[in-house]
Amino acid sequence: MVKMAKKEAYVAKLLSYFDEYDKLFIVQADNVGSNQLQQLRAQVRDDTVLLMGKNTMIRRVLRTHGPENPDLLTVLPVVVGNIGLVFTKGDLKEVRDKIAANKVPAAAKAGTFAQCEVYIEPGPTGMEPTMTSFFQALNIPTKINRGQIEIQTRVKLLEEGQKVGSSEVALLQKLGIRPFSYGLKFLHVFENGSLYSPKVLDITDDDLQQHVMAGLNNIAAISLGIGYPTQPSVAHSMRNGLKNLVSVSLATDYVIDAAKELKELLENPEALAAMAAAASSGAAAGGGDAEEEAPAAAEEEEEEEDDDMGFGLFD
Repeated sequence: MVKMAKKEAYVAKLLSYFDEYDKLFIVQADNVGSNQLQQLRAQVRDDTVLLMGKNTMIRRVLRTHGPENPDLLTVLPVVVGNIGLVFTKGDLKEVRDKIAANKVPAAAKAGTFAQCEVYIEPGPTGMEPTMTSFFQALNIPTKINRGQIEIQTRVKLLEEGQKVGSSEVALLQKLGIRPFSYGLKFLHVFENGSLYSPKVLDITDDDLQQHVMAGLNNIAAISLGIGYPTQPSVAHSMRNGLKNLVSVSLATDYVIDAAKELKELLENPEALAAMAAAASSGAAAGGGDAEEEAPAAAEEEEEEEDDDMGFGLFD
């Protein structure tokens, strides 16, 4: 009877959370202990609820009440593995960052896979010289210094994703190194009936603007290529049309306002030559000023040298 009452209370709690909250995270809780979960609940208790439970019970609740609330069926396919549900009313990114920051250092375990690269730093180990063979088996260069083993160079013990062996575990334990850390891993986000990846929360306004601009450029290119006008291609079509009109105007006697100044310039070779000369003289003037400044500076240096030579040693 007590067990049945607990199940009914859990079902009622789960359904009340789905009714009260419209946003939740589906998180993976591998290697996360009860004390760490308790700390997480204390950190986010204002607007967030963390609910753990058996997957079979969660699936049964979702299937049973799915016809009444079809959004629940969206969550059903991802209830797999050691997962938990984080219901929240706060900002999704802030809640995720707060929970993700809570990680507990952990020792390596044989048979698990390394979360990151693990290095052994050089220096004294505090271990007796009789343990030298232990380091040799792992290809770690050592020497005996003041009655203890000292590691000579920095050594990579584990690659990320590499399976951890018993020798690596023993060495890390003897050196007192806890290379890994465990916390809740965010798998999915459920919001207003939609399920998506947590990576979406890292998208900024600049990212959205870049994607939109890239899409508009692609639409404009396709529209211009097939000759089908669209809003993104209108500006390009008008610009290309104006270029064509200017070209026609320059080749004929019909003058439009956009080509008038250019046409007058082309019909007056003297004006065109004068403009080219003015442009080249302007560039030369810019270089000439620098050349004038250099001799002036040289002359000043020569004068200073002459002044110095004008004084005798005993004057």
